[in-house]
Amino acid sequence: MKQPAEKPLFHPRNRHRGRYDFAALIVCHPALAPFVQVNQYGNESVDFADPEAVKVLNQALLHFHYQIEHWAIPDGFLCPPVPGRADYIHHLADLLAEDHQRVVPRAINVLDIGCGANCIYPLIGFREYGWRFTGSESNEQAIKSANAIIAANAGLAQGIRLRRQKDNHAIFRGVIHKNELYHASVCNPPFHASAGDAQQGTQRKLRNLGLDKNAPLNFGGQQDELWCEGGEKAFIGRMITESVDFARQCIWFTSLVSRKENLPDLRRALEQAGAVQVRIVDMAQGQKQSRFIAWSFFDKAARTRLLSR
Repeated sequence: MKQPAEKPLFHPRNRHRGRYDFAALIVCHPALAPFVQVNQYGNESVDFADPEAVKVLNQALLHFHYQIEHWAIPDGFLCPPVPGRADYIHHLADLLAEDHQRVVPRAINVLDIGCGANCIYPLIGFREYGWRFTGSESNEQAIKSANAIIAANAGLAQGIRLRRQKDNHAIFRGVIHKNELYHASVCNPPFHASAGDAQQGTQRKLRNLGLDKNAPLNFGGQQDELWCEGGEKAFIGRMITESVDFARQCIWFTSLVSRKENLPDLRRALEQAGAVQVRIVDMAQGQKQSRFIAWSFFDKAARTRLLSR
């Protein structure tokens, strides 16, 4: 059985559509070499159940494709899948292009809600499109890690800045300053509704990977990265409620939505909030189905005018 040459359904501009070129990745990032092995398809791969292998693969991908030479996150923090995160950025670019004569705009300010220790969306968005990012983060260790990544790589400080969210109950308040305009916001919200749900999810992933329940989790994740009271529906619901107060300071608010069944309730919340436009953007990476919800309080004419400034 041969592994497919191209990963199905990735965005056309996603640099990770094809199989990983491990030879090229190793030349660029030699630390990856010890983790590469031949899989059941007879192709080179890494053990995705090994958290260190996943982290070093991320380092190699970021180094080779995005010129991020130094990327490190503290143990236990979320280690994001780079191809899937890139898909969100590219689909967001298409959404913005719809109001910009079908051309992806470049002079863009993006707000990343909860940028995490990995700072992944700003890294990809800045390198791919030259967008400027403001990343918000409430976890002190995470923001220190993200700032270290920015400082360690030439040029990143020109396009990425971070702001500490001091209020754990706020999302946009305290982060969006007076008279600022963001063209879009992005967010990877906490998925689980409680610590117990997060633990059960961890156990399912470990079983799917054929690992012992006490094995280290390959993608990691801190409490505030994995769960909040009410799960992602409650978190995005808070985003929607709070976005009303910043309706004229962000053209497109967006967030990943992992559970499709949450969409009807979120649509109703947006209708009640007075959103002028709501979009569901479907994404897929191999067998995994994903999506983000986007809403705006501006009509199309206003969005086009603001994006053309």
